[in-house]
Amino acid sequence: MKLNVLSGLLAILVISLAGSPAQSYEVGAVTGGGTIEGVVLYRGDVPTKRIIPTKNVETCGGVREEPLIRVGADQAVESAVVYLIDVAKGKAWPEQGKTPELNNHKCRFEPEVQVIRAGPLDVLNGDPVLHNTHGYYGKRTAFNLALPNEGQRIPVALNRPGTVRIDCDAHGWMEGWIYVVDNPYYAITGADGKFTITDVPPGDYKLVAVQSFTGPVELPVTVTGGQSTKLEIELKK
Repeated sequence: MKLNVLSGLLAILVISLAGSPAQSYEVGAVTGGGTIEGVVLYRGDVPTKRIIPTKNVETCGGVREEPLIRVGADQAVESAVVYLIDVAKGKAWPEQGKTPELNNHKCRFEPEVQVIRAGPLDVLNGDPVLHNTHGYYGKRTAFNLALPNEGQRIPVALNRPGTVRIDCDAHGWMEGWIYVVDNPYYAITGADGKFTITDVPPGDYKLVAVQSFTGPVELPVTVTGGQSTKLEIELKK
């Protein structure tokens, strides 16, 4: 019980320091919108990291090698995030059935990569071991939560757009990424590296594609009403 109380107090403290709210995005009718579609590629060597669990191996698993970037057929990058920046007005946000979640499951973060609207996030512990889930905007702590109990859930808020890196202070190999956005023009690539962003108002934009190993690449893109703009984006280390 004391651990639960302390966890809740810590969550409240960190939430109060989480940062300024996202800039206002105006939802409005999109007439003659266009589409941005394409594929994200990586043609370099694919390094791996060696995972050596030193405790809770019955939950966390054994020694293994994991790629720092998931590259499939034809150099397609899985789980790259693609989004537009500085969009003031456009389509409505997608319907959200429930609050976004970050789950500690088998000493991995699920999902490992996600994009959320600036606002609430539920952090869960799906394991029968202690996790200490720690999120950062750069070097600045966004939240720092002790989750000692299986099934525990703590709400937090990520009110500032940006990249939030997640790790676990109890299991140093765990890592995840949350991209907090202030407009609904984003996508995550599938195993085929492809993405589609729809109902974009005609105009000139800046598009960012990012993966944790390579970092971001930014490029200009022009959207024409009723047409599809096709892109091939190459990530480089």
